[in-house]
Amino acid sequence: MKRFTYLLRKKTIILILLVAFPTYIFAQGNAKPSCEFWRKVQYGGAVGLNIGGGFTNVLLAPSAKYNVDETISIGVGLQGSYVASNNNYSSLIYGGSIFALANLSDEIQLSADLDQLKVNTTYDSVFSIPSKHFWNTALFLGVGFRSENITVGAKYNVLFKKEDSVYSDAFMPFVRVYF
Repeated sequence: MKRFTYLLRKKTIILILLVAFPTYIFAQGNAKPSCEFWRKVQYGGAVGLNIGGGFTNVLLAPSAKYNVDETISIGVGLQGSYVASNNNYSSLIYGGSIFALANLSDEIQLSADLDQLKVNTTYDSVFSIPSKHFWNTALFLGVGFRSENITVGAKYNVLFKKEDSVYSDAFMPFVRVYF
């Protein structure tokens, strides 16, 4: 168990370094005024709320991307969600992601997203199901149709494991919006 905890901490540190180091390089390596850097940054993300019938689902997932040029963008994101159902089940999921986008044309966009999420799931004791707390790593490769700042498509988690995953399937549709 100690080795498992050590590996999880190591993964988290590596993910933080992967996110922070490129950001530092771009910020320090830009000889132009800092406002030039910020002109290439766009913000987006997702917000979700579903409440009713004893069910609650709240999602907040902001992200930002840096447009390296007209075809390539790199970015980082955060994600947090809370789900509860009739006081029988609750789940708190949080983590981060790094991603790269490649615009093959004005309409076609390829994407690669690496997500690292901490999952904390608790069941009511009546169900005799043990709580689950684990890290979920996902590497999504996707393709989407792009129009202006909106991309609609599908992505596939190449690291998908049915028995220990946040996601119910390896395929996932998406809508991506940046301002």
